[in-house]
Amino acid sequence: MDKGKYGRRDRLVQEKRHDPYEPREKFPEPTICPECGAVFIEGRWKWMENPPEKANRALCPACRRVKDHLPAGTIQLSGKFLETHGHEIMNLIRNEERAEKADHPLERIMEIKEEPGQIIVLTTGIHVARRIGEAIYNSYHGDFELQYGDAEKTIAISWHRD
Repeated sequence: MDKGKYGRRDRLVQEKRHDPYEPREKFPEPTICPECGAVFIEGRWKWMENPPEKANRALCPACRRVKDHLPAGTIQLSGKFLETHGHEIMNLIRNEERAEKADHPLERIMEIKEEPGQIIVLTTGIHVARRIGEAIYNSYHGDFELQYGDAEKTIAISWHRD
């Protein structure tokens, strides 16, 4: 088959998947989220000590994810090691979220489910999930796996240590 100047003609073209939580149009500036107080200004969501008084109001993408209960990141921690170090690991999780969220308001923990022998952490963004997962692995070793899905719009992380 002649490829011509346009390359291969027999390959399948994958459509770009749209993230429903990524707005198609920019929010008008300034816009404040009535749930969390983040402000969309200068093209991104930020925390502000003194948000503008006259601002548009709209739920930010993170608060929309929380409301819809549709996480971008899922971290599943398991193993006997959690029984003796669960408190330390929970502190690490909270500290990593606090550090990420300080600069990136859309990267947050949605929910933490603690069950015997396992902890499941749901996040609003993939970056905070990866940061938490890598911090746990770097601190406590064990078996670590991450998998992106939906054109890298979601992430699933598992960590296990007996």
